[in-house]
Amino acid sequence: MSAPNPASSGLFINGQRETGQDVRVGNVTAALAVANIVKTSLGPVGLDKMLVDDIGDVLITNDGATILKSLEVEHPAARVLVDLAKLQDQEVGDGTTSVVIIASELLRRGNDLVKNGIHPTTIISGYRMALKAAVSYIKKEMVVNVSELGDEHLINAARTSMSSKIIGRETDFFSRLAVDAVKSVKMNATAADVAGYDAMGSGGHGGGERLAEEPTSASASAGGTTTGGGKKQRYKYPLSAIHILKAHGKSSMESNLIDGGFAINAMRAAQGMPTFVESSADGAHVKIAMLDMNLQRHRMGMGVQVIVKDPAEIENIKRREMDITKERIRKIIDTGARVVLTTKGVDDLCMKYFVEAGIICARRCNREDLKRLAKATGGRVVTTMADMEGNEAFDAECLGGCDSVREVRIGDGEMLYVYGCKGHGASTIVLRGANEYMLDEMDRALHDSLCVVKRMLESNTLVPGGGAAEAALSVYLDDYADTIETREQMVIQEYADALLVIPKTLAVNAAKDASELVARLRSVHAKGQHSQDPSDDGLKFMGLDLIEGTIRDNLAAGVVEPAISKIKSLRFATEAAITILRIDDRISLNK
Repeated sequence: MSAPNPASSGLFINGQRETGQDVRVGNVTAALAVANIVKTSLGPVGLDKMLVDDIGDVLITNDGATILKSLEVEHPAARVLVDLAKLQDQEVGDGTTSVVIIASELLRRGNDLVKNGIHPTTIISGYRMALKAAVSYIKKEMVVNVSELGDEHLINAARTSMSSKIIGRETDFFSRLAVDAVKSVKMNATAADVAGYDAMGSGGHGGGERLAEEPTSASASAGGTTTGGGKKQRYKYPLSAIHILKAHGKSSMESNLIDGGFAINAMRAAQGMPTFVESSADGAHVKIAMLDMNLQRHRMGMGVQVIVKDPAEIENIKRREMDITKERIRKIIDTGARVVLTTKGVDDLCMKYFVEAGIICARRCNREDLKRLAKATGGRVVTTMADMEGNEAFDAECLGGCDSVREVRIGDGEMLYVYGCKGHGASTIVLRGANEYMLDEMDRALHDSLCVVKRMLESNTLVPGGGAAEAALSVYLDDYADTIETREQMVIQEYADALLVIPKTLAVNAAKDASELVARLRSVHAKGQHSQDPSDDGLKFMGLDLIEGTIRDNLAAGVVEPAISKIKSLRFATEAAITILRIDDRISLNK
């Protein structure tokens, strides 16, 4: 059988070429297939997905980024949407499902416009115009300053984020947990951090006003205070300082936050060690040594030959090996360390010295956990005791400090709790739950909420959720399109209609009449935008109540999300749609 002629595909290379509308239809179909997977998981009454891998491991979740990350997507256009969800998860932490749904709807409507004779370049230009107008409207009309509203809006944002998750029934408990955890790791922001917040506030790129005016009154909860010179002190909230530990057993409501403390999944290496150490009477802190090396009896290197004429010398060699180990342990103890944690092993000989000194020692600790603990306690992880001269020494500056360390029984095992960390601030959330699947999903839900609270504190702004922003933008862009005299007018109208996919999907997932609800929502927003009556100004915050199936003021109801989440999801979705619509040729090379 003869090989196919490369020239028959229209190319003088060994490959196949698809061009024109065939490629565009294929790309849009693949993108819609990806979006349809996650569409039913959107909203507070969204459904979960069960993912089973090739070895039978089960993953149950409704987190869009987790679902798409677990899929082995082969189509290049569909992979763009997978990367889009990943980017939204990295930048904001929430809104991954929404951004994929909006991007796929923009693609579908863009493809229909191409079929009707509109050139892709015109569609791309119209999408960019619509995006710029939408972001500008959000900043002018929809954004609310957090500092003027109080701390409860942080809890409302966290509650909104986790309302669609497995812990949705306990949102009051977990939202307070998330807010307390983020605020417990508050640090002064550097100039680079402030520049990053301002870049996020201005939308990253592409003009427009600042996201919100900086508050002039002191507001520690809103991410800044005014210093004596009138310059506003900004804060940052590093989520890496929040350690989430999962332990089987008990109810999820028995999860707890160790404020200013750290829990590590390790236990004492020997029963003879104390279970509790605390600061001494003179106020000296408990010092912690964190090692990334073996604490085992010193052995001669491989390939080293020692010729012994007297059998008694063998005992001397063994004794010297033990003495080297003892000296190494003694150097650690002499620095004042009362707790020793290592990522490697600890043998019986070393354990004996620690027991005699009354030191808590734990082995096989997770390296990442130890790095976090070192940051929290102001210490460093030591990888070797060798110095520049070839001698061994242990630097006391590497020790971390805390008020006390206690071994606590959690579920079926023990954990070490470190209280009163003296470093840059740290907190640990201990999650309790019935099984591994539940704990993993609780972890993902809590991570999203922590990201939302962090973004809201750092950017100081929020917008109403529940489809309020999308409906307001749809009405505004429809009016804006009428002012455009070029071919982009039709594209902007399609963009406005595409944004309604969010409230429509929310209503469908809640088993409500989507057509009627969305029509009423648009009517309310049109009245608010066209009315001259100041009392109608609050109508722009109207969104869906998916439990009762009605329209309500979502800002007053506490259904809110960070403004940066909404702006970035619109930017990312539009850019992804434009990227795929620009493609009119696909060449598959035969290797």
